[in-house]
Amino acid sequence: MNLTRETEIDSAPLDGRRVAIVGYGNQGRAQALNLKDSGVEVVVGLRGASGSAIEAQSAGLKVALLEDAVGSADIVMLLAPDEILGDLYREIEPNLREGAALGFSHGLAVHFGYLAPRPDLDVYMIAPKGPGTALRSLYTEGKGMIALWAVAQDATGNARGIALAYGRAIGCARAGLIASSFEEEAVADLFNENAVVWGGVPELLRAGFETLVEGGVTPEIAYLECVGELKLLAELIDARGIAGMREVISNTAELGAVSGGPQIIRPDIRERMREVLGAVKSGAFATSLREEAQAGYPQLDKARSDARAQSIEAAYRSIRDLKAD
Repeated sequence: MNLTRETEIDSAPLDGRRVAIVGYGNQGRAQALNLKDSGVEVVVGLRGASGSAIEAQSAGLKVALLEDAVGSADIVMLLAPDEILGDLYREIEPNLREGAALGFSHGLAVHFGYLAPRPDLDVYMIAPKGPGTALRSLYTEGKGMIALWAVAQDATGNARGIALAYGRAIGCARAGLIASSFEEEAVADLFNENAVVWGGVPELLRAGFETLVEGGVTPEIAYLECVGELKLLAELIDARGIAGMREVISNTAELGAVSGGPQIIRPDIRERMREVLGAVKSGAFATSLREEAQAGYPQLDKARSDARAQSIEAAYRSIRDLKAD
C-alpha cells in the first residue's frame, strides 16, 4: 500500500488557484466547505434554477452560474451523480480553460467511458471512503477520512501535485491518501455496492428477519436480533478488526458465528459474487446505470416502493417509535 500523509504533501499547487465545485450534494457541500476552511478559493457552480444556491450562500460559499464558475476556475471538481457526468462534462467542456485540472471522487465515469476528457486537461481523482457528512464532521474535529487518489491524465505535469494538494485541503491526508487508479477504485466500489455492504448485507438482514418471523418470533424481536445489533458489529470491527471482534463477544456468539457463518456463505455464494464482479469489470453494470437514468429510473422507483412495503419496515417503525418514547 502506497500511503501519503499530510506532512508529506506540498499545498502550493493550489496556491492562487480557484476551484469550482460542480454538484452541491453530499460530497459537494462537504468538499466545498473543507476547501474554504483550508484557505482555498472556492466557487460552487450551479444552474440558474438550482435550489442549492441559497443553501450554499448561507454556508458562506461563493456561487456562480455553472458556465461562469467553470470558466473562472483553474480546477473543476465534478461531484454530480455518476450517471449524468457524461452529459454534464460535454456541457461544460467549452468553458474549461486550456490546461485546467478536472477532478472526480469516483472513477466510474472516466474508466467506463461516460466521458473523454480533452487531451490538454489534467485528470485526477480524490475518492473519500465515506459520505460527505462524515468527511465534513471529521474535518471540523481536526481529523480526516482516508481517500484513494489517482491520476488518469497528466497533461501539464502537475496532476499529481494538484491531486495530493486537493486531498490535503479537504482533510483526507490527515488520515492518509492511498495511491490507486480510476479502474481499481471504480471496480472495488461498484462491487462493494452490489455484492457486500449496500446489496448483500441488507438482503441478509431481511432474510434473517423473515426466517425468524416465519419460525414464530415476534417481528419486533426478530428486528432487534437481526438488524439492531448491526451497529455494534460495525463498531467492533472498526475498532478491532474481524478477528478482534470475535475475541470480545461471548463464547456462545463466537461458536454460533464459527458454525453458522460458513453454512450461509457457501461456495455457491462466492461464485455469485464472482459473477457480480465480472459484470462490474465488463462494464455491464455501468451500462445498466446509464440506461436506468435515461429511462427515468423505473427500476429504482419500483425497488424503493417495494422496500417500503416490506414487513421488516413495519418492525423498524415500531422499534423507532419505542426509542422515541
